[in-house]
Amino acid sequence: MAQTTAKGKEDPSGQEGESQNPLENPENKQRYELAKDFAFHLAKGIKNIGIYRHAKDKYAEILSRCYAAACAYCERWGALPLKVEAECFSMFKQPVFAAEDKAENLPYKFYKDGIRHLAFRQGLQIEELVEFVLIGLTDTRRGDPDILSQMWERGFEHIEYMVVEGFSVEDMSEAQVKLEVDKIVSYLYQRLRSDSADYLRFARVSVEDLEMQVDGIDQVRGAIIAGVAASDRLVRQVLDTLAEDVGVRLFPKLVAAVFQVIDEGAVEDVEMLKEIFLQMLDSMLLQEDFASINSLMVKFRAMERDQSKAALAQDLRAFFVAKMGEEQRIRRIGEVLNTSKPKQPQDIFRYLYALDSKAIPFLLEVLEGLELQDNRQILCDALAALGKDSPAPFAKLLGSEKSQLVRDMIYVIDKCDFPDKVNYFGETLTNPNLAVRLEALSILSRSKSEQCRRFIVTALDDPNLQMRVQAARVLPNMSPAKAFVDLLALTRSASFEKRDLQEKLGVYHALGSTQQQDALSLFTQLSGQKSLLRRGKIKEEKLLAISGLSAMPSIPAYKALQALTEDRSNDAEVVMAARKALFTMKKSLFGDQPEAPVPSGNKAER
Repeated sequence: MAQTTAKGKEDPSGQEGESQNPLENPENKQRYELAKDFAFHLAKGIKNIGIYRHAKDKYAEILSRCYAAACAYCERWGALPLKVEAECFSMFKQPVFAAEDKAENLPYKFYKDGIRHLAFRQGLQIEELVEFVLIGLTDTRRGDPDILSQMWERGFEHIEYMVVEGFSVEDMSEAQVKLEVDKIVSYLYQRLRSDSADYLRFARVSVEDLEMQVDGIDQVRGAIIAGVAASDRLVRQVLDTLAEDVGVRLFPKLVAAVFQVIDEGAVEDVEMLKEIFLQMLDSMLLQEDFASINSLMVKFRAMERDQSKAALAQDLRAFFVAKMGEEQRIRRIGEVLNTSKPKQPQDIFRYLYALDSKAIPFLLEVLEGLELQDNRQILCDALAALGKDSPAPFAKLLGSEKSQLVRDMIYVIDKCDFPDKVNYFGETLTNPNLAVRLEALSILSRSKSEQCRRFIVTALDDPNLQMRVQAARVLPNMSPAKAFVDLLALTRSASFEKRDLQEKLGVYHALGSTQQQDALSLFTQLSGQKSLLRRGKIKEEKLLAISGLSAMPSIPAYKALQALTEDRSNDAEVVMAARKALFTMKKSLFGDQPEAPVPSGNKAER
């Protein structure tokens, strides 16, 4: 690793030696163009690695052109120096690598950590370049270490960087700068020394701050302080950086510091450590920083792999998980989920997934008052993960009057796949809420078991018409032969005659869906009736037969419908219904092509 610490003015790395434009020098122009070629391939490589992050074995291939450009420069001039600025890498005061995406400003990542110069030396290895790019792609907002720490840990042999740790003021020597800094420190020290209980007094601006000590002047009147105001862009950038430091980077750095202290053995008081982690947990919950909480859990598990610290890590993790699942903290999560859709819902799910089953009652209370459907899904998935051992907490709520809550419990029980889950679904078929009963019916219909089929048969006598029709519609999907028997028995019951025509049509359509030969015979018999008596009854039965025939596309059914359209004795409504069913079946059997001739019987039939 090569690291240079600068105190005073920054070293220009040979970029500012010319009095005029340095690029007027042909050699400088060549160096600049080669550096731009390197930067172009570097930007392209960073983008491709960001897209194909999973293909680690291809990183070197992706950066091969960038590496070749760096080697070409180093072979000719020995080193490739770049000045690090807030928005670009530059050479000879000209940008060679400018940030296109403000959200992923690579130069700024190095700049904010104090790195002001980079140099790629001759002998650079492709592995070093890959490591450098991966460091640039890290995201401190997600808990990754800062750039400077990673550069120091890697210990690059052929990549140097200069870090600015001091102050430099134009037209002032280092001694003068040190004197001014000492004055500032002394002033702050005096402000901090106070008997007042106001411990933030030193940070406030007061009239005393405007006192001036100027040699040879007794009083200042009408003083005007002039200077160059910061631009709005710079102000926004500083505010964003401060907000990011407080809201994003603070907790990861704090977590890393605490675990470093534990690793060094500097703290042996377990109770004090527990109190520290508890305070961190509450602070992170207030900031809605679930990612940092999850990173704590990862660090606990990593520490458990160390035999010397395994017992301590297990104790701390058990304590931390127990506190995570306490009622007031679960309610805090409920407040977050009730406010808006989280940007990183998977972080909240990972938090809830880490809890134990003792937190289930609190999660159910939060779920009951939650209104946002997407956020309810997060809780339901977490409940399904935590409640695999016992269905009791969820079964109690199946009789709730809140339909959405019951539907959520059905989802959880179904996802947990309890052995007797069918019995719970069967119980919901008696729920007073129609939406709940329909949801249970839909889940039962996905099973092929006889127990589920019997539950659906009971729904044929449900008080609601929609429920009865839906039950008849799904029965053929489970067992066509048994469905035919059950539906035929329904059509011959005394109560069926009193039902609405639309319901009867639905039941006969379900009969046709069984594709049973007996059903075809029944429909053919009904459609061929002729009598001057009972005309209304015969008309209804023919309409029912048409409904059944339309559900079983086949040549015999097609011929039966065709016969109905050609029989002039049929009522106009019957003929229209038969033509409509015939047209639909024709498209099903023959597509959009012209109708193929239907095979008929012997000449006598023709």
